[in-house]
Amino acid sequence: MSSVPAEARAGPEGAEGAAGGGGGGGGVGGPQLLENTPKENPSKPNFSPSPAWTAVLTKQARILLTPLSFKKGSGRQGFLPRRILEPKQCGPGENSAEDPGPRTGPAGSQALSVYSKRSREAPRLSPETAAAAADSPQDEEDSDGDERECQGSSSGLSAYERKRLKNIKENAKFFASLQLLEAAATLKKMTSRKPPCGVKRKKLKEAADETTPRRSMRLLKADPSEVPVPQVPAQPEVAADERPAPPPGPLEMVPSNQTAKDEVFGEFLQTWTEMSQLSGNIIQQPSSLESYQASLSGMAISKETVCKVTKDRIFSLAVHPSESRLLVAAGDRQGQVGLWDLDQGPAGAGVYTFAPHIQAVSCLYFSPANPAHLLSLSYDGTVRCADFSRAVFEEVYRNEDLSLSSFTFLSDDASSLLVGHWNGGVAVVDRRAPAPVQWADLGPSLVRTIHGHPLHRQYFVAAGARNVAIFDVRCLKPRRNQPLLSLPGHTKSLASAYFSPATGCRVVTTCADDTLRVFDTSCVGSKAPLLTTVRHNNNTGRWLSRFQAIWDPKQEDCFVVGSMSRPRRIEVFHATGRLLHSFAHEDWLGSVCSINALHPSCPVLAGGNSSGKVHVFKA
Repeated sequence: MSSVPAEARAGPEGAEGAAGGGGGGGGVGGPQLLENTPKENPSKPNFSPSPAWTAVLTKQARILLTPLSFKKGSGRQGFLPRRILEPKQCGPGENSAEDPGPRTGPAGSQALSVYSKRSREAPRLSPETAAAAADSPQDEEDSDGDERECQGSSSGLSAYERKRLKNIKENAKFFASLQLLEAAATLKKMTSRKPPCGVKRKKLKEAADETTPRRSMRLLKADPSEVPVPQVPAQPEVAADERPAPPPGPLEMVPSNQTAKDEVFGEFLQTWTEMSQLSGNIIQQPSSLESYQASLSGMAISKETVCKVTKDRIFSLAVHPSESRLLVAAGDRQGQVGLWDLDQGPAGAGVYTFAPHIQAVSCLYFSPANPAHLLSLSYDGTVRCADFSRAVFEEVYRNEDLSLSSFTFLSDDASSLLVGHWNGGVAVVDRRAPAPVQWADLGPSLVRTIHGHPLHRQYFVAAGARNVAIFDVRCLKPRRNQPLLSLPGHTKSLASAYFSPATGCRVVTTCADDTLRVFDTSCVGSKAPLLTTVRHNNNTGRWLSRFQAIWDPKQEDCFVVGSMSRPRRIEVFHATGRLLHSFAHEDWLGSVCSINALHPSCPVLAGGNSSGKVHVFKA
């Protein structure tokens, strides 16, 4: 407690005792009490019947309210100070055993009995006396105050308890005047959600004469003259994996874009047969670079030389070697093979589509011995030969367990084929032998394209994931085949690798690292040095077929490749890497032609895009 002047602490009576001097130790206002000094005999109880004693007892009861300890008794219940429960000695003549209160221990029971007895004997104070006593502070640690704590009011309630009850009543009246419960009930009624009335809102009916929103004439399949075109009932599209595979053996050549074979298609087959018998495999000698470049400049495209040949993305192209008639074949992603006769009339009149496969046709070649035969390879594991003289698709090779990627001819009469598989193996197919297949594993890498040497048929080049190698067919074994020559330097997957058409002294590769490379393969037994590197954007993405640089069969040292540049074009490069010419047209070439094919003797170039259209440049 903080030190306070003696006059302020003792009250009026203490002030008089202090003024009177003297060492009257028995009075309440003596100097010893005012100075808060210990008494000479603190064990001796000191009681004074003076009015000052009564005031000090009431004040001490207020000061000793805290800290409190809740103790329950068998009789009255109240709040007892902690100091009462401490062991103390009461005055003489007091019997603690007479107190029937609760007993928590020897010391505690004695203190409770003393406090109960003195509370019953203490006189009741009037309100005026209690108020006067409340203004007289005393020291909490005074021994006289400790003795006076043991006395209570005659009614059994201390002054604190009476004041506490009074405060409770006053607080209850105050809160009742605020009417909080009524306000809470009113607020709850206001915020409670009302139940739905059960009346549903009626939707307004659309006006019967509401105008139809404007739509594209192309979506409505109407001519520019707003005359509707008769609609063909749409057929549900079936996924390639769900479509049934064609049965083994020959298939009848029936166009899928016509309901039945008509006279026009019969004449078309007859024309192809006669034309193939008269034509020969004529290869022109390479001309000078200046004359070749001039012939490229004389080739043009028109509306009549652009046509949709297949339904889906083009994966392969081939140009018939005839010089009297221009015929183009295309294979798409769904296994269709389209034939287009450019001399039959308007664009689209001479197009016939067939479905000999159920997956992408990745390779198409006309037979070098008989151009009336068109060989096609598909991912579905089949190789078929379209014989236009008999109007059938013959089955050349079938593998139901593995997917095929590419094939090449091992003989000039097309009797022997080398078929590549995606798992890294190749199959030697001899159409004349009783056991037509010989299997060989080229290694863990896949085989994307294979191409045979034009002069030495026993050599072929295979392009895989990141490797290009030249193998000898005569040395193939079922496993652990070693290449004769490797063409290193590719950092990503390859799209193609092809020998030059006349001598096979060069190999051009197309790689996903945006580079076209030309290797010198004049000596197969030794190293193949890198001759040229051409930076070229080969990032065709997911929805376009990958670029494949191919040699021009009319020119030994020039190759053709598609381009991602704008305006769209097809580019021709020299083996040294120089760009010779770009085929482009503002009106009739507006897409990327990923797959290209050239006529072996005439200035004709065909390019196929990812929507099934073929663009033909010719002189």
